[in-house]
Amino acid sequence: MAEHLRKFLRLKQVKELTGMSRSWIYDAVKRGAFPAPIHLSTRAVAWDSEAISAWQAGRVAAGVNARG
Repeated sequence: MAEHLRKFLRLKQVKELTGMSRSWIYDAVKRGAFPAPIHLSTRAVAWDSEAISAWQAGRVAAGVNARG
């Protein structure tokens, strides 16, 4: 069985996928409301694509539940 490879998303991609700004993303990471980035090197970070997908699914579910 083939293993599913996760993708690393850079900040630009995360901003495009979520519609959120850089400052909102980092503030939400500090609050624990958004997935934390993974450190790839001393100056490079990226987000796990599956973590971002799970966050998006949670936001959709919260929005649906809030509307009844």
